Amino acid sequence: MTMAALYFLIPIWWFVVASTKNNGDLFSTNAFWFSELHFFDNFRDLLTRQDGIFFRWMGNSFLYSIVGAVVSTAVSALAGYALAKYEFRGREAVFNTVLGATLMPIMLLTVPLYLLFSKIGIINTPWAVMIPLLISPFGIYLARIYAATIPDELLEAGRVDGAGELRIFLSIGMKIMGPALVTIFLLQFVGTWANYFLPMMMVSSPELQPLSVGIVTWQQTMVTGAAVPTNIVIFAAFISVLPLIALFLTMQRYWKAGLTAGGIK
Repeated sequence: MTMAALYFLIPIWWFVVASTKNNGDLFSTNAFWFSELHFFDNFRDLLTRQDGIFFRWMGNSFLYSIVGAVVSTAVSALAGYALAKYEFRGREAVFNTVLGATLMPIMLLTVPLYLLFSKIGIINTPWAVMIPLLISPFGIYLARIYAATIPDELLEAGRVDGAGELRIFLSIGMKIMGPALVTIFLLQFVGTWANYFLPMMMVSSPELQPLSVGIVTWQQTMVTGAAVPTNIVIFAAFISVLPLIALFLTMQRYWKAGLTAGGIK
């Protein structure tokens, strides 16, 4: 357990230390301890570099991640609830298709999606990044598992009281499925925030790129010339993970509850 903790914590510690150094200290001082603090100098450089495009990338990452996570969570809740609580022809076939789709990485679909979006003319627009993120097969699978635990008697009691199906879903189903929906939201948000290949293929304009693509573009300038200093690339990567840490700390009890319950079921 200690070795596993060190395996993950040592790179994070290096990340924190490196983000406080200037470019000279980064290569000439102890990699795992601080030298002179240049945290605010690095932040000032980040603010002004290329007219502050880093924060444009961060705004794009928030847009893609929030829209993708909110919509895919809503779709997963509706689809999972319907698959668990309504009898209709082909229900098992639909669920088995969803189950199979959870095994397919989105990278395999990126090239076909690129060709399709080229034909309808939405390449290099935010829609080309967001549309593939609106459906999460794993989210539908997890929501279906949770919805199956909702007692039918509870739903029948709601119908007897005169509630419609939508009201029953919102007032009973959503509450019981709450931990699973939070988990789906977090997984989709983190997955979108860290996604590189899809936005790299879909958007070429720097103003539309998310952080994952923009920071790699800066890193590649070390090879192509007009290099962005290494310490700024590291500092940008450090700032880019802070929203994920804040989100995880805010919602960790729902995250853990959802994953634990999903694993048990």
